Amino acid sequence: MNKRYFIRLSYKGTNYHGWQIQPNAISVQEVLNKALSTILNCEINVVGCGRTDTGVHASDFYAHFDVVQDKQIDCEKLSFRLNRFLPHDIAIKETFQVKEEAHTRFDPISRTYHYLITKEKNPFRKESHWKIPYELDVDKMNEAAKVLFEFEDFTSFSKLHTDVKTNNCKIYQAIWKDKGDELVFVVKADRFLRNMVRAIVGTLVEVGRGKMDLDGFRMVIESKNRSNAGSSVPGYALFLAEIEYPKGLKKDDAS
Repeated sequence: MNKRYFIRLSYKGTNYHGWQIQPNAISVQEVLNKALSTILNCEINVVGCGRTDTGVHASDFYAHFDVVQDKQIDCEKLSFRLNRFLPHDIAIKETFQVKEEAHTRFDPISRTYHYLITKEKNPFRKESHWKIPYELDVDKMNEAAKVLFEFEDFTSFSKLHTDVKTNNCKIYQAIWKDKGDELVFVVKADRFLRNMVRAIVGTLVEVGRGKMDLDGFRMVIESKNRSNAGSSVPGYALFLAEIEYPKGLKKDDAS
């Protein structure tokens, strides 16, 4: 039986073609694999808690890897060495040993995403916020966001031809927060479909612009047809903000 470790990290997705390894493009997973394999002097292939698209960021992300039982790892030292080895846009927060059956992708209780919109031109937000040239009715957008709680099947907001077995998700939170010079959409669910958050935001923006009313938003979800929803908003303003796991995953005698 191998030993399993979780790595908690964050990354800026600007320079990467998403988390997952791509045949002809750089990814976060590939960079982390190379760093771990070099430091631990053995081949390491990490498994991530999900897959983020090109340009999407993660302020909270988990990956796990396995090593043979007799290999000793100092978690604090490994985190330090990884941060020295990795580029500036990937940061390791902690490394810890977990039970052998713990899984970063299958065990989360919930995931939370943030989508950021800036109301004014700001050069420091170019790679983290979506600048839109029109006014939005945030109250109507929040009314529409509440409609999401009425449904579980979100086929209308899913990328087509994915390999998932179900398009059902349980949404726990969906709210727009107006912070003056920026809008932040916070959405929390047990799971998300490919492109789901960006499609929801694009459709809610249609409501905010007055191009769709609440009944229209509800009909979009009921139709289970992606072509009825709004366009997918840019990925560079999307952040995977929090992953919640059940208690008891850590191994008491972690080395």
